[in-house]
Amino acid sequence: MRTIGSSYLALLLQGQGGAGASSSRTDAGTFLNLVASATPVSAAVLAILTMLSVACWSIIFYKLWVFRRSHRHSVNFLDVFRRSNKFSEVQAVCRSLGESPLVGLFQAGYAELTAQLRQTSAVDTAETQAPNPKAAANRPTLKSLTAVDRALMRASVVEVNKLEKRLPFLATTASIAPFVGLFGTVVGIMMAFQGIGATGSTNLSVVAPGIADALIATAAGLVAAIPAVVAYNHLTNRVRLFAAEMDDFAMEFLNIAERNFT
Repeated sequence: MRTIGSSYLALLLQGQGGAGASSSRTDAGTFLNLVASATPVSAAVLAILTMLSVACWSIIFYKLWVFRRSHRHSVNFLDVFRRSNKFSEVQAVCRSLGESPLVGLFQAGYAELTAQLRQTSAVDTAETQAPNPKAAANRPTLKSLTAVDRALMRASVVEVNKLEKRLPFLATTASIAPFVGLFGTVVGIMMAFQGIGATGSTNLSVVAPGIADALIATAAGLVAAIPAVVAYNHLTNRVRLFAAEMDDFAMEFLNIAERNFT
């Protein structure tokens, strides 16, 4: 009897497991059937939301990859910048660390600095060739530190715009995707009520398929919008951190220029 009871219990558990598996397969099949049998309006809404979602995920992965490279290059660039004794040594490594936004700032400041120092050297040369030469052994000096500051500010704006490129698309998707899904749901429910009016039956088997088809659009809108919101907030925070890092670097560059060339 104990053996028979054990065998019966095992068969019962196996039957329940098989029923659960078949139930999950049925649920998945039902969802796929709803998508496959969607109305033209719901199908169009799902297609739009699918394209938006695919574009968002492409942007998310691309920007994460770019920001990771930019951070790594910025760390290496700052290490070289703070260990070097001359700006020309830093300029030599800029090409290999071009993903860093700090490189754009440095090149803009270095170009303005070099232009001013060349003008000062030309003036000093002309004065030494005059009948009453002045002391020309002085080190070259900057004419305007403010001009260097303006060059750094312009470069900072350019670099921030590069970092923010494609991020507005995430914000747009996060804003409009729920409304696109809601539009599909409203239209689907209207069509479901029209079907009820045409058949004159309020039976659940008549009402449920149309409402289920309509609600798929809302679910798809949320699936597209939620990752876009999370990614947009995360990536814009990363851009703010890069901007703060650029401000710190600009002040450090100006301090060095003021100390050595004024």
